Amino acid sequence: MSDRNTPEPEAQMNTAQPQEDTAVEQQMHRLSRRSFLWGGVALAAGFVGWKWLTAQPLEAGIPWPFRSAFHVNEKLTEAYFSHSRLVPTYLRSAASEIRANGGYGLGDNFDPATWKLMVIGLEDTSRANMMPMPMPTTPHPQVRDMLTPHPEEDKKGVVAPPPRREMQPQEPAVTFTLEEIKSLERVDMVTEFKCIEGWSTIVHWTGARFADFVARYPPKQIDGKMPEYVGIETPDGGYYVGLDMESALHPQTLLCYEMNGAALAPEHGAPLRLVIPVKYGIKNIKRIGTIRFTNERPEDFWAKVGYDWYAGH
Repeated sequence: MSDRNTPEPEAQMNTAQPQEDTAVEQQMHRLSRRSFLWGGVALAAGFVGWKWLTAQPLEAGIPWPFRSAFHVNEKLTEAYFSHSRLVPTYLRSAASEIRANGGYGLGDNFDPATWKLMVIGLEDTSRANMMPMPMPTTPHPQVRDMLTPHPEEDKKGVVAPPPRREMQPQEPAVTFTLEEIKSLERVDMVTEFKCIEGWSTIVHWTGARFADFVARYPPKQIDGKMPEYVGIETPDGGYYVGLDMESALHPQTLLCYEMNGAALAPEHGAPLRLVIPVKYGIKNIKRIGTIRFTNERPEDFWAKVGYDWYAGH
């Protein structure tokens, strides 16, 4: 005989199932509340951390913790840098037109026919003249209109160039013509131009290796050593970059006078520009006017408003 007070197995299962469902729902609610609380704590901590970072004293245009991170990245990049480490090259058929981007230093008071390269800090200064260093000017309107705006634009759509340090009014400089640059070994190179904004283009460049220029016209040694840095600026002083000497002497760094088989156009830096594929585009200065060899780290246009001075990749 069966005990009437003992539930059948099926009835026992039906009774246990709702209890299990309730326990699972309670556990899920507890986990959801815990996750929400932890998420709130993380969000609050992130906000407090960001406020702390942005409240720190500025160093070269950005809070010092960010600048310190740039310094760490620079040391890491320098550690694995090597002249034998080349960027990839491509077939000439892969090259295409590159967008004109950035018009600082491409002022309208410029005559390509009278252009000469001024070099300061050479060992042989027998050809040197005392050359005044010009102050920046605004880009020519036609050049400015065809350029892509930079993301650092202000509300009016105009980027205010960072202030420059006062230059010596006159410094001994050896001048070079474009023909003298072209007398160096001609080098053709098809590499990827990488902009710090995130886009890239494969371009066919032609010019002379910067290392070949230095070999023929050596800089004056400082304390028995090659200068540590190279400063380069446009003829009007409106744009300027600083390079470490090791990067400048990389075998793929060119003093470039042709692009995609034709002479440089004004918006791309005619008559002479720098091409340095181991650096982002902000270091590939257009329309070179002055090259300066120095042991003092040169100022750099975009580094003064918060970008990485080294800018390698």
